[in-house]
Amino acid sequence: MTGFSSRVERISISGIREVFEAAGDDAINLGLGQPDFPTPSHARQAAVDAIESGRADGYTPNKGIESLREAIAAKHRRDQGIDLDPEDVIATSGASEALHIALAAHVETGDEVIIPDPGFVSYDALTKLVDGTPVPVGLRDDLTLDPAAVEEAITEDTAAFVVNSPANPTGAVASEADVREFARIADDHDVLCLSDEVYEYTVFEGEHHSPIEYAETDNVVVVNSCSKLYSMTGWRLGWVIGSHERIERMVRVHQYAQACASAPAQFAAEAALTGPQEIVDEMTESFRRRRDILLDGLAAHDLECPTPRGAFYAMPAVPEGFVAECIARGVIIVPGEAFGEHGKGLARISYATDEETLRDALDIMGEAAAAVR
Repeated sequence: MTGFSSRVERISISGIREVFEAAGDDAINLGLGQPDFPTPSHARQAAVDAIESGRADGYTPNKGIESLREAIAAKHRRDQGIDLDPEDVIATSGASEALHIALAAHVETGDEVIIPDPGFVSYDALTKLVDGTPVPVGLRDDLTLDPAAVEEAITEDTAAFVVNSPANPTGAVASEADVREFARIADDHDVLCLSDEVYEYTVFEGEHHSPIEYAETDNVVVVNSCSKLYSMTGWRLGWVIGSHERIERMVRVHQYAQACASAPAQFAAEAALTGPQEIVDEMTESFRRRRDILLDGLAAHDLECPTPRGAFYAMPAVPEGFVAECIARGVIIVPGEAFGEHGKGLARISYATDEETLRDALDIMGEAAAAVR
């Protein structure tokens, strides 16, 4: 009988999914990583119009429709101040595919990829799927990634390092000084900096900075997506940008694995990027209020938590047994070790839920904390 590849045997179902499957149907879900806002109506309508007119019936160019890539290039010129050719953009099936093709195009068998720990679950798994070796690097006490720790971890086998700001699962936002250092490290060591910026617009204090703004070489590739920027997780529309040479290698993987991103989603994404932007500020302000509610509630129950400055996650230190007790009482949160060994003793809480439900969940978390202490 045909067996299974060593690549697939190196990965397993994520700890996030395991938590969801263990919870009851009526549980309060603070484990879900998606905004609780509707997709902007003009984006939905653009997809409908494209479908009804027949423009979404066929394949698009591998890199995506030109008008979408122009909109993405304009977004990066506006937000990062970079001169981006639309030919150096690939529209992908979500940021997940963008991460996958970036790693597949740059990582040889046995190459090392430095990843934050705790960090987004896909970094470890996708590295293994391309036969690379993940090299986890622990975070500072404030849960930001220290450029010095990244630089120290670089060896002659390092192909890339991953930067994620604002970060999942921590909500941490890298400072401008740190981002400049990430760019310098990519330049000085001639290694790829893969910058995951899908929470770019959800920053509460300070500003978002991208390594591509500061790099002097082409050693930075940026992944982004409409999923979190415009509450379009189900549309599965992301993108990757980089130098022409890097994009041409990534599109080789993309054309065989995906051919093109969903056509209706491409028209919706173009409308989201070029249409009214009020939803961005609305979501950010709402998440800011909920973050403050969460931090106040955690403090009231003596649960210490670094202040998240972006995204919609917090990662408090929790007593042993706390996550299981919360789940048993009907509140889903995710154990920190699902995001790496350095996550042990922490838990990820998503506050992408309404304020009343969040307060109810905090009451239950307080009871759970008292029960396990």
